[in-house]
Amino acid sequence: MFRRPLEFLNSLPAHGDLVGIRLGPLRAWVVCHPDLVHQMLKDTHTFDRGGTQYERLRSLLGDSVVTCPHAEHRRQRRLVQPPFRPSRVADFTELMGEEAELTCRDWRAGQQVDVSSALLAMTTRVISRVLFSDSLDAATATEVRRCLADVVRGLFLRTLVPVDAAFRLPTPANRRYRKAVAHLHTIVDGVIAERRRSARAPRAVRRADVLQTLLEAAGDGGDGLPALSGQEVHDQLITLLLTGAETVALCLSSAFSLLARNPEAERRLHAELDAVLAGRVRPAPDDLPRLVHTRSVVTETLRHSPPGWLFTRATTRDTVLAGHRLAKGSMVLYSPYLLHHDPASFAGPDRFLPERWLPGQTAPGRPGAMIPFAAGSRKCLGDAFAMTEATVALATLARRWRLRLPPGPAERQRPAVTLGPRRLVMTCEPRTDRPAARPARGDTPALRADGALRVPDARTAGDHGVDDA
Repeated sequence: MFRRPLEFLNSLPAHGDLVGIRLGPLRAWVVCHPDLVHQMLKDTHTFDRGGTQYERLRSLLGDSVVTCPHAEHRRQRRLVQPPFRPSRVADFTELMGEEAELTCRDWRAGQQVDVSSALLAMTTRVISRVLFSDSLDAATATEVRRCLADVVRGLFLRTLVPVDAAFRLPTPANRRYRKAVAHLHTIVDGVIAERRRSARAPRAVRRADVLQTLLEAAGDGGDGLPALSGQEVHDQLITLLLTGAETVALCLSSAFSLLARNPEAERRLHAELDAVLAGRVRPAPDDLPRLVHTRSVVTETLRHSPPGWLFTRATTRDTVLAGHRLAKGSMVLYSPYLLHHDPASFAGPDRFLPERWLPGQTAPGRPGAMIPFAAGSRKCLGDAFAMTEATVALATLARRWRLRLPPGPAERQRPAVTLGPRRLVMTCEPRTDRPAARPARGDTPALRADGALRVPDARTAGDHGVDDA
């Protein structure tokens, strides 16, 4: 599980739909069938956020919308959700495009670029602007990105290894992790304090960002809900900062790596961008429903290399799952990576085939097997935001550049708390293709008006070693 986790997970369905494993002194259960995963995710009373993953995440994120128990989740979600509703996401499209364009503006032909680092810097700037508007200067945003990288690197073993003593030792990795966590909390506390001070100033300007929404919710919960506490405001911001930067950056890094290995998928992407954008540097909101193949590339990347690859739950009472009796407090794991790579769910699961998701195609997999954003009442509240950001960034970068893998072996997938390339270096190659004429709106298959994923409704239905920690 620790040395070759992806291969290990993929071996488990051969042993049944629910498989018992050992994590050190603890026994855990891995759910291997999508129907059972959905049964578990819908029953949040019995299978609550818990296990070593969430116990350790709480030390970093507090009791936020991601880590809080079932009893608190509905209140917190209703207070945090408004800025991430699909109807609001279009407001951020211009911001996302600006940051993507800034990312590649100074690239040069033949230059080798650390794509992983560049994309994490981009997504950190995007989520920082959404959360804090202009409250982070460039130097502080850089510090945030460095802290996030160190935190994510150290989280994997902390979320699965049940022995605390190993993480209290003064090793360089442990010191680096603790320093990054402390610095991240200090930065967020400073931004909150400065916003509160500026709000008391004469002629204070109200900023339309998530921090403002949360501070107002701290004053009045609205809809009869209790207000957020000051600590809850802090915890929500830390959570959104961590999840909003890392996962989208990893998805985009994986997408460019996969496109470089699959030239036909890359060619179709470029053809669509030339036709839809017609020479413009980035997409506008009304272009998004027509970027069908671009969005399919993002969706297939989430299937092939889901950033959220492993999650834990804890049973709140004795229960039965797949004929097995699970005692109260049992740890249950499920893996989107396992479900997405099961041949029983997706034909040729290791192949990168964006066309699986094009409109008009037959259902690409077993119902309920595609769950990159989880499912049920605790489905990721930022799924529409993440899909839009990834689509806009992919379109903006790929319209201008091809990114080529250098000769030699490519970086292998190295799971930490999330999955994706972390040291992906690629060579910039300017695109010189002549843009095609812009087609009429009826010539391109369209997504639904809200640009939603064409996947089953999740609510109803080499060496893969671990990053050093």
